[in-house]
Amino acid sequence: MPDNKFNMSEEFVHLARLALAGRPQDIQAFLQRTARRAKAQVPDLSIAVSGLLKEAPTRSSPLRRQAEVPLPVDLDSRLQLMRVEERPALDWEPVFIPAVACQLQALVEERLNPDALRAASLEPTRTALFVGAPGVGKTMAARWVARELGRPLLTLDLAAVMSSYLGRTGSNLRLVLDYAKGIDCVLLLDELDAIAKRRDDREEIGELKRLVTVLIQQIDDWPSSNLLIAATNHSELLDPAIWRRFESVIEFPLPDRSTVESFVFQGLKDHTENAQQWARAMSIALQGQSFSDLARNIAFARRQAALRGEDLDTHLAATLKAEGLGKQSRIDLAVALVDQGILSARKAQELTGVARDTIRTRKRAGRTDNVAEGANE
Repeated sequence: MPDNKFNMSEEFVHLARLALAGRPQDIQAFLQRTARRAKAQVPDLSIAVSGLLKEAPTRSSPLRRQAEVPLPVDLDSRLQLMRVEERPALDWEPVFIPAVACQLQALVEERLNPDALRAASLEPTRTALFVGAPGVGKTMAARWVARELGRPLLTLDLAAVMSSYLGRTGSNLRLVLDYAKGIDCVLLLDELDAIAKRRDDREEIGELKRLVTVLIQQIDDWPSSNLLIAATNHSELLDPAIWRRFESVIEFPLPDRSTVESFVFQGLKDHTENAQQWARAMSIALQGQSFSDLARNIAFARRQAALRGEDLDTHLAATLKAEGLGKQSRIDLAVALVDQGILSARKAQELTGVARDTIRTRKRAGRTDNVAEGANE
């Protein structure tokens, strides 16, 4: 049916379908579209529906359904099938490469301004797949999105969902997704590859293959009012049909040097006056590490300093490793350590294996380059 035609019977049937499925947020979105489409042919109906929408309870209303419905549990273990973060919090502000940051911001902006999309007969992105190695920030990104939207983050508890009883796992998965469909939330399916493996994998039992079918049906029925995020460390294991169900796919690479520097600075700025200097040195020494590795190093140094009552800088030096670095990176690290006043030339030589004469020569060359650049400006 073309968008400029208004068919009362079809509109009513679709509204009844949404109501019987218990999807109040989708009902509101549908009524908004109906009011616009009926404006030309049935203006009285358009005015009446628009008035009802203005009087409808908002997300801040005490009538929210999540206050009335208990969290789903596994019938055998009685374990809750999801973890709930009412107000998602982050230890420090995440840092993403520009391409990832842009895609995440788009997810947030779509949901904060859905009327602009609906005016163009569009809907916000319903489903997003986060792909990348362990520790690159996929879960952190989901938490950030939920926080920016002011919505709770519901995370599928894979251990509780995977029941030992054949057939129960699929039921548990349906319970989780059906519950989340009626809640103002962001739902995170972490480690998606554990429940959505390729159905042509001969090593997988039939029960896990049936899970893929259940998941496909649930994603197809996911309401536009909520955001479903899935994360996987092993995208090559996912069934192709699952890939096609996600409207947005965001790839999270290992952080590059500038991203490491920004992330480390965020983690240290409240704990040492030399945060910028350490961030620069650690971005060289710890290149190739994930966000979780970087956070672990910083947390370890802070704990050691607190336990011994010592300066944090002393223990941050212990996190610096030169093993595995190429020759140029070792030289860059040695020069940075001395140039930033973190270590003496002798200590820098012991750590990196770079001779003090080389460090002095490179430092002089750097100063000469800076003077030349200033003269050319």
